Parts: sequence; C-alpha cells; structure tokens
Amino acid sequence: MSPQSPAEADLAKLLVESLNLEGVDAAQIDPDAPLFNDGLGLDSIDALELSLAISKQYGFQLRSDNDANRRIFASLRALSAHVEQHRTTA
Repeated sequence: MSPQSPAEADLAKLLVESLNLEGVDAAQIDPDAPLFNDGLGLDSIDALELSLAISKQYGFQLRSDNDANRRIFASLRALSAHVEQHRTTA
C-alpha cells in the first residue's frame, strides 16, 4: 500500500464518516485500491451519498451523468485528484 497524501487522508475521513463505514480505518484505505466491488465494496447508493458529502465539503458537484465517473471513482487517489482539481473551498 502506498501512503496517502494529506488530501487523500482528508477525503478518506470524509468517505468513512459520510458512509458510516464501521470497522474501516480511514488511514488504512489503500489510495490505489478500487472503491467499488472488490475494493471497499461500495455501491451506487454509496456513490450518491459520497457525491453529496463532497459537494458540501468541497463546493462543487459530481454529476451522475458524467461519462468520466468510472475513472473519477476508480480509487481514493483518482477521486482525490479530481476533487483537488475542481474544489472551490479551501
């Protein structure tokens, strides 16, 4: 597992808190592991909840009709890079 960047660590905490992932330590989420299926096991409802939390925390919306969503939500690292590129709040 590669180490999390500070931005990835913040996003991992948001992910664990907003999805109420009991027994998951945010610091132990592999930033390169898949978020869905075999990785953290998230589903489409989790993606919607996480999108809302990101919108509130970082000031921009993730759209469900975005063709790049598979790439954006591929891993914590990919999601964090997208958030850092589009965030409007510090």
